[in-house]
Amino acid sequence: MSVAPAEVDEPVVEDVVVPDKPWVTIVWNDPVNLMSYVAFVLQKHFKYSSEKANALMLDVHHKGKAVVSNGTREEMERDVEAMHGYGLWATMQHDE
Repeated sequence: MSVAPAEVDEPVVEDVVVPDKPWVTIVWNDPVNLMSYVAFVLQKHFKYSSEKANALMLDVHHKGKAVVSNGTREEMERDVEAMHGYGLWATMQHDE
């Protein structure tokens, strides 16, 4: 008795998996918070140096917004929630 080898079809995969684009957290300018407070929050939450926090705060003030962090969607959701907890206006979006 002879046994023929079984033929196995390779699965056809037509779906191309594209990695998720990174997300960013944006802090927006508002008429309520002092510039010094925004810099303080960026230093406290993100552990940024005074220089980096001040540079981002000036972007918020002069340009109306600044990207303050990037990463996974879940990380950016936490950062946005934290910014809201500090009373800052923040949103998240896919990185461009």
